[in-house]
Amino acid sequence: MSNSPASRRWKPAPAFRDHSITALIGGTLILLAAITRKALSDDATLLRLDRELLAEHTRVDRQRAEDRETEADRVERIETDIRAMRDLMFEAFQRGRTD
Repeated sequence: MSNSPASRRWKPAPAFRDHSITALIGGTLILLAAITRKALSDDATLLRLDRELLAEHTRVDRQRAEDRETEADRVERIETDIRAMRDLMFEAFQRGRTD
């Protein structure tokens, strides 16, 4: 009975089944490794983006502070010029009345 064609035909089945299970387990492990690697690389990318965003916010805040300082200086010069012109016009008006 062990030499019959039917018994020879089914002998590869257990080996095939064992290899299929091994391949299925291996494929699952590879898939899990790929998902884990992707998740970790996504986390690293998010951390890098957070650092870059923080650096950009810091740079923009510094630039805004410089711009506010420059604008304050400009406004102060304009106000000084206005006061000087007002004083000059007042003096000229006073001289015109006294002459």
